[in-house]
Amino acid sequence: MVTNKKDIRALSKQQLRDFFIKQGDKSFRGNQVYEWLWQKAAHSFEDMTNISKETRQMLEDHFVINHIEVDSMQRSSDGTIKNAVRLHDGLIVESVLIPTPTRTTACVSSQVGCSLDCKFCATARLKRMRNLNPDEIYDQVIAIDNESRHYYNRPLSNIVFMGMGEPLMNYNNVIKAIDKITSPEGLGMSPRRITLSTSGIPKMIKKMADDGVKFNLAVSLHAATDQVRTSIMPFNDTFPLQDLRESLEYWYAKTKRKISYEYVIWKGINDSEADIQAFVKFCKYVPCKVNIIEYNPIGDVHFQQASPKILERYLTVLEQNNIVVNVRRSRGKDIDAACGQLANKS
Repeated sequence: MVTNKKDIRALSKQQLRDFFIKQGDKSFRGNQVYEWLWQKAAHSFEDMTNISKETRQMLEDHFVINHIEVDSMQRSSDGTIKNAVRLHDGLIVESVLIPTPTRTTACVSSQVGCSLDCKFCATARLKRMRNLNPDEIYDQVIAIDNESRHYYNRPLSNIVFMGMGEPLMNYNNVIKAIDKITSPEGLGMSPRRITLSTSGIPKMIKKMADDGVKFNLAVSLHAATDQVRTSIMPFNDTFPLQDLRESLEYWYAKTKRKISYEYVIWKGINDSEADIQAFVKFCKYVPCKVNIIEYNPIGDVHFQQASPKILERYLTVLEQNNIVVNVRRSRGKDIDAACGQLANKS
């Protein structure tokens, strides 16, 4: 009996085929198991009904499937669903299903806690405990797809990496998860329906461009001067706006795909005319669109939503400069499921 069992989903299809050959079995068994693990999202070897009982027992002796469990689920008055997801080691992350009349979006986490220190975000107050594995990211998507089918009678249509953690600080695992999500051997979802949101790690944005990724890029900007940005996102000291700008120009030159900027406007922080003009200037460096996001309080009096008058001024100046801008109203606020609120209160 093997005591230190390996997580079977850490194996590639070829490694699974090799394993079965080593056991004196046919290599195609590896294909069957791989299909059960990814396309059919099996939680146990017992589920693999087209494989003999002896083979299932042999797999049980050698491997584990470290699948997630939805520990608790909350439903918002607006239809948003928040999952507290328990990982195999007992740690918990949160993921969110966001429904609209035409689509269902999964907002998934990439880390337990977060590597960065944005002062306006509840997740940043949790220390980063570890990165999520590719299968743990994939499982969040499967869980939300199942909920979408159950509650809304339609499959999941979009994925945003905007949950807990900084995806580019867990780059390899996030990319492996996206590869599985977009593969015909996984969920077969179009990469164009996936958006990775980053606070801005310049060298990793360049790496994404070099790696030829096909998904969309969003940047949580929130300020376009180093002084203001560093005051609310202290890591900006290490990755200043000039470096971020160069990486985004590099991204666009390589991919020819627009960037989305996420931007929250706070009273007394980034609500001056100088802030507006600096933002417009930054938006002109690379073709982009802007999502102005409603602020979701996390109990810090320092951060308060700017006045409607300031929002209107931002919109006017952006539109005068031919920059596409949308105002995003937050979903799931009553269950702490909105942007910046994910903090494992459970």
